[in-house]
Amino acid sequence: EVQLVESGGALVQPGESLRLSCAASGFAFSTYAMYWVRQAPGKGLEWVSVINSDGGRTYPDSVKGRFTISRDVTKNTMYLQLNSLSTEDTAMYYCAKGKYAYYAGGDIRQATSHWGQGTQVTVSS
Repeated sequence: EVQLVESGGALVQPGESLRLSCAASGFAFSTYAMYWVRQAPGKGLEWVSVINSDGGRTYPDSVKGRFTISRDVTKNTMYLQLNSLSTEDTAMYYCAKGKYAYYAGGDIRQATSHWGQGTQVTVSS
């Protein structure tokens, strides 16, 4: 059974940093693309990073240069380092398992097969 468990969310002030973790189990972690996706209150899903099976990473312009996705295949764990946080980054952050080894673009919901329960990041002064 595929399981994804996020952790690390917290209440932080603008400008601060945070590291999220996603512990994965039940599948061959290194052979699938893995995603971080967020949903702000009242808004739709927004993918914020993807790491492909070969370790290649992609970010949307909204977080490029501030967020860094990584993984430790020995621990079956994925991370998201969030720097220079702003109030606009407030959201529930989810990790998701891809259906394939690479993200080829398009609707993130079509590209993923399993999601975790999410971890809340709140940025407020």
